[in-house]
Amino acid sequence: MIKKGAEADLYLADFHSVLHRGGKGKVIIKLRISKKYRIPEIDRWLRKSRTSLEAKLMMDAKAAGVPVPVIFEVDPESSKIVMKFIEGIQLKKILDRIPTKRRRKVYRKIGEYVAKLHRAGIVHGDLTTSNMILTENDEVFFIDFGLGEYDSSTEARGVDLHLLRRALESVHFRIVNEAYHQIIESYRKTFGSGAEEIIKRAEEISKRGRYVAREERTWR
Repeated sequence: MIKKGAEADLYLADFHSVLHRGGKGKVIIKLRISKKYRIPEIDRWLRKSRTSLEAKLMMDAKAAGVPVPVIFEVDPESSKIVMKFIEGIQLKKILDRIPTKRRRKVYRKIGEYVAKLHRAGIVHGDLTTSNMILTENDEVFFIDFGLGEYDSSTEARGVDLHLLRRALESVHFRIVNEAYHQIIESYRKTFGSGAEEIIKRAEEISKRGRYVAREERTWR
């Protein structure tokens, strides 16, 4: 096990030991865990539906042009997703330390990919740098769509941007202004018409002082 989460556990394994003897490389196995406080039938249904939804969100995100891990296998009955392991570093651990020029490139990609998600009717639901992997060739992969959903409302998209900004303020406070400004510029260019309304909604949400509990759960 490489990570024990509130909703799921992650395991790193060899491709050949999980899927096919001729395969190479590593895979991530995500197992959505049971909650003892739930009625068993409801618990099974929730884990099954969330597993299917997460896999579909990832496949649609990829179709929209957002780098996400390739999914090899989905088994809703056992609440399991097997996906490609992405070689790289969690962006949370490195964003503040990389050179300015490289950082700006990362900002542009984040803004572009969030806009592509939103244009595809997807909200990530947990947009933090903990859920982004930076590869050697400066690609940014979005991971963990466990809180994602299909929602094209201005409110849902605004919440996504608001949560991203709050996460930047919490973890990358030294560079938050440059980061959010450049991410939003890229988001605006990629999303096109309608972007301003979403950006303004994110600002309004910030002023409401809501979503605090969710943010505390999200940042790690």
